[in-house]
Amino acid sequence: MRRVFFSTIGLLAFTATAALAADLPRAPVYKEAAYVAPVFSWTGPYVGINGGYSWGRSNWDGFASGTANTNGGLVGLTLGYNWQTGRAVFGLEGDIDWTNIRGSFTNAACPLGCETRNSWLGTVRGRLGYSFDRVLPYVTGGLAVGDIRANPAGFAGVTDTKAGWTVGGGIEAALTNNWTAKAEYLYVDLGTIGCSAAACGATTNVAFRTHLLRAGLNYKF
Repeated sequence: MRRVFFSTIGLLAFTATAALAADLPRAPVYKEAAYVAPVFSWTGPYVGINGGYSWGRSNWDGFASGTANTNGGLVGLTLGYNWQTGRAVFGLEGDIDWTNIRGSFTNAACPLGCETRNSWLGTVRGRLGYSFDRVLPYVTGGLAVGDIRANPAGFAGVTDTKAGWTVGGGIEAALTNNWTAKAEYLYVDLGTIGCSAAACGATTNVAFRTHLLRAGLNYKF
């Protein structure tokens, strides 16, 4: 009888424990949240380098409309700042480049050759872009400053610094959170310089207009 009694007590206790466990709520199952990459922000200052190629034309109006086809390379430094609001990105950018842009012509008015040369070029431009997260197409335009040298063979020639304008566009991409790379096109018009007959052999105005195609690498702070 004692064995039957204790066996019955044990069976009842097991049954009660099982029933209680069945009534308890199950522990919640936690799933790891899906990773969402942070949206890139273009806001902030940046510095960088740029380099590229230039091609254009320089007209000498006092030399039977002589025209020099100019071309050459350029390399320099860039400094800028971007403000992003929504997808719109507003920027201010400046750069200064060493250039080796030159071209010459010969004709009856300049039989020994007349050369136009540009040795430095700087721009200060506004930028307006539309952000596709890490890719930024943009348009740009503003002030251009540089030197123009008119160098007719056998004469002293003349050099002057001129302020003109530039306009263009490009595309920039974020390689990391700090490094970006860009490619851009600019049209530059520095206007004209005057050269007297004593300095150039004939009174003339020399124009400098060029196209720039360049790439850049920037570090964003």
